[in-house]
Amino acid sequence: MIVGAGLGGLTLAAILEHTDIPYTVYEKAPLVKPLGSAIVLGANVMYILKQLDLTDALYARSKVVSSDVRIYKETSTGTELTTVLDYQTGEKEKTRLGFNGIVIARPVLYDLLLSKIPRKKIVFGKRVLSHAQSDNGVMIRCADNTTYSGDILIGADGAYSSIRQSLYKQLDDAGRLPKPDKEPMQMYSVCLLGQTVPLDPRKYPEVQENFSYFDYVLGSNSSFGWILYTTVDKTVCWMIIERLTSGSRKVNNTFRNTEWGNEAAEAMCNVVREFPITFGKNLTLGDLIDETPKDLISKMMMDEKVYETWFGGRIALLGDGSMNAIQDAAILANYLNTLRTNDMNDITAAFSNYRDERFELAKQAAESSRQIRIVVSR
Repeated sequence: MIVGAGLGGLTLAAILEHTDIPYTVYEKAPLVKPLGSAIVLGANVMYILKQLDLTDALYARSKVVSSDVRIYKETSTGTELTTVLDYQTGEKEKTRLGFNGIVIARPVLYDLLLSKIPRKKIVFGKRVLSHAQSDNGVMIRCADNTTYSGDILIGADGAYSSIRQSLYKQLDDAGRLPKPDKEPMQMYSVCLLGQTVPLDPRKYPEVQENFSYFDYVLGSNSSFGWILYTTVDKTVCWMIIERLTSGSRKVNNTFRNTEWGNEAAEAMCNVVREFPITFGKNLTLGDLIDETPKDLISKMMMDEKVYETWFGGRIALLGDGSMNAIQDAAILANYLNTLRTNDMNDITAAFSNYRDERFELAKQAAESSRQIRIVVSR
């Protein structure tokens, strides 16, 4: 049983579809709506998606990432280029690793993964409230009072995973939860992101470029930084990162489990409207916001925590963050495919190998993301 039909859950399901392992995906939403922005896929993820025969479709619907990342600073008259970093992506990445890094719309990637899974194997509208496990199996109970049983349960339901919370409570009650995993998740920054409609190349010539350039702007207010990049559809993806102070962190942590809603996103849009951008001429983030449908604007918290505990009994967890979750799914599927029985010792060994292979890499990814956020919002 897989709980959560995000990118990680769908990747795991799509891979299992090529094995003899039966599975069902349970998703709380009646219909999943991915964030409206785009996502960057590196060679490490492209190798996984190649196994699902998605390479051609991905390249047809995406734009290759430029190797150059341009760093600007905000000035009194706009922006000023300060540094160009070579991230060895794009064509250089293909030479080294066999695949280009690409930018693709999240909904497109989601639909491509969904196309690899029979619809009868995904059950929508199933919000999992609790689970129970024994030596012989595991059961989930949903908000509509239905129950489902299986040999293994995979929590792929994101940062505020109900499966993680339920598992951690059981482990804590048994005195088996490490102290770091008992500590609340701390939010150090908040992110506002969106994707415009297709733009006029005469006003935004950057959308015509063959490569997607990443521009980072360091705000004159050290709490803010923003990122721009283009897509194959001549849209611009934009993201503003606000580093939280200790006071604002407490306020935002209080509301981290609530739905932000349009009001919260709109309030932050109003704060950042006058920030200058590097695309076009004498334009601001307000110009991009005005070209962005409201349902493609999201406000979200960003955390930096990597949990110690990845499994317990018959339950394993996928990591948070799309790229981590996809890579977790691939490695976990490999170990699940080695199982020949549902014996508890064999399952524990498979889960332990999965955690051992992915844990340090997940920590490195979290640290890289943290460093980028520090640079952009310093």
